[in-house]
Amino acid sequence: MTRFVLSTMYAQTARFDDGAEFARFAQDAGYDAIEISHSTPAEKIEAIHAANILPIASVHQPAPLRQVGGRPNSNLNLAAVDEEERKLAVSHTLDSIRLAGEVGADAVIVHLGHLGGTSRAWAADREARRLFVAGTPHREAAGRALAVRLADAPPYLESARKTLAELVEVASPLGVTLGLESRLNLPEFPLPSELPALVDGYTPEQVGYWHDVGHAEVLWRMGYIDRFDWFREPGVRCAGAHVHDVTQLTDHRAPGAGDVELAEHARHLSGLDAVTLEINQHQPEEQVRMTIPLLKSLGF
Repeated sequence: MTRFVLSTMYAQTARFDDGAEFARFAQDAGYDAIEISHSTPAEKIEAIHAANILPIASVHQPAPLRQVGGRPNSNLNLAAVDEEERKLAVSHTLDSIRLAGEVGADAVIVHLGHLGGTSRAWAADREARRLFVAGTPHREAAGRALAVRLADAPPYLESARKTLAELVEVASPLGVTLGLESRLNLPEFPLPSELPALVDGYTPEQVGYWHDVGHAEVLWRMGYIDRFDWFREPGVRCAGAHVHDVTQLTDHRAPGAGDVELAEHARHLSGLDAVTLEINQHQPEEQVRMTIPLLKSLGF
């Protein structure tokens, strides 16, 4: 039977300043476990763990939330070609892995980085998205953006591979699986075609793919990939999933609040032991409570 996990992404309100209160809410709403979001500070994590109301199933790198140079540590780039920047990102991710070991979580979800913020791929992706949102033809712009992304990726992808090896070295002895998450923006790693080489040499227990329903849906709507390409790549195991809905290109809606064909995703995810609901804090409570019955009816 699938376990349903609620991410602390939903806990970013004053109501849940006390992590124990969030754990009580999640339990009352029918969830089986909690995922620690990268938006969660250490004090809230400690309160959730100490309350011992629900288990912590997974940790999202680079939890706990900290500020680095006035910005959240989630802005650090694991694929940076600048070695000092990459090492700083690795350091924060290793803290997430050790946290997972301490709280008994089985997995750490990893944003494996991106082409640097000054890369031309970002501007090309933004332009294609602008056209999409405006309701004007965007496919030609999307094709140009994808070509730029693939051409500029190699040095950053090599940094990402180096990073992954360093993370596995710490995670594997702790029994923590690293889930490489499908990302929202085109310049981010990995695209489906990049997955096989990234996981090559690792066991499925060490490294897997983490399917983010909303992110895969957005990249598909833009015409960059097919939303299920991830499951067609050889040698890649799906280790987990983030489930949320999308309206146009806006993600992290409660399931049922957007227009994703969730039943189609369920066909690929129904064999997972657990799925995480990654719902933002602006969604109505009643929709968060209705999510589990809805997903069960759709085949999750």
